[in-house]
Amino acid sequence: MSYQQYGISPQLVERIKLKMKNRALKERVKQQIEGVTKADLQNKAKVRHLVKSTSAILNERLTAAQEEQLTAFVLAQKIDPSNTFHLIKLWGMFR
Repeated sequence: MSYQQYGISPQLVERIKLKMKNRALKERVKQQIEGVTKADLQNKAKVRHLVKSTSAILNERLTAAQEEQLTAFVLAQKIDPSNTFHLIKLWGMFR
């Protein structure tokens, strides 16, 4: 999977996927990212803030290296949240 190329462990991804099945946590994360634009997802500072705040919501303690890996991954994907194809591609990556 492409996230592994950024040093993101499959165990971390599985833990987060499991936590996201909790409806309350999922809704809090949705609220956190509501209104995020393509420009926001290409701004390193904003992405880092989203990673930190989302990890706090999910009660996942990330090291500085993990935060940097996740930030680099999001920036490299060039995600456009208004493009359905981009969202389907991301969904497929983490099924």
